[in-house]
Amino acid sequence: MAVPRSPGSSLDMPVTLRPGAEAKMRLGVVALCLFLQALALLTPQACGQETDGAAADEVKTEVLYVPEQCQQKSKKGDLLNAHYDGYLASDKSKFYCSRRQNDGHPKWFVLGVGQVIKGLDIAMMNMCPGEKRRVIIPPSLAYGHQGYEPAKIPPNATLIFEIELYAVTKGPRSVEAFSQIDLDSDKKLSRDEINDYLKKEFERDGKKRDPSVHENILVDIFKKNDHDGDGFISAKEYNVYQHDEL
Repeated sequence: MAVPRSPGSSLDMPVTLRPGAEAKMRLGVVALCLFLQALALLTPQACGQETDGAAADEVKTEVLYVPEQCQQKSKKGDLLNAHYDGYLASDKSKFYCSRRQNDGHPKWFVLGVGQVIKGLDIAMMNMCPGEKRRVIIPPSLAYGHQGYEPAKIPPNATLIFEIELYAVTKGPRSVEAFSQIDLDSDKKLSRDEINDYLKKEFERDGKKRDPSVHENILVDIFKKNDHDGDGFISAKEYNVYQHDEL
């Protein structure tokens, strides 16, 4: 069964944090995939998410464990690595277990952009690596009146998730990523700058690609992000995730 997420997300990537060059290479591939995905997306929407009256509903959070040391808490736009189990609140039956997917590897996703249901985006804000939570998500922040048949989630179902967060890293649209691409520090990304960045990332992941793939990605990035058509992607246009720093 697929992880609860919005349609179009490409997060079924079995990656674990392991020492050695292989783990670093695989993490680099994940980062590249999510970078390309982030530049291609405009306003992702959560599957089954309802808007009417959703503000009145809240995610109820119970913190089960917090490590003594917490250097970094999760925020919108961060790349998270986590395991979570999902239950129906009505009868406590389990409808999802990430440990049973992809050989038990934790899930990677970008927080707060609709790659999981809205309730999980809310529930996993301000978490420390190593923290565990149990959260109750109302239907309006889950699958609403439609339910989700592939996971046997009925209409208007309240969901319970038990979450364990393993890692918090900078997401594909962090200020650091923008600065890395913006070689002349003019707060906008030119075609040459993004082209150079893509070349380096493609060389790093080591996969052979037809040259047309590179050009098609570059064209698509500007088509979906250069909103004013000036040939540059400004910090505002790049900043789909609305980080405060830009």
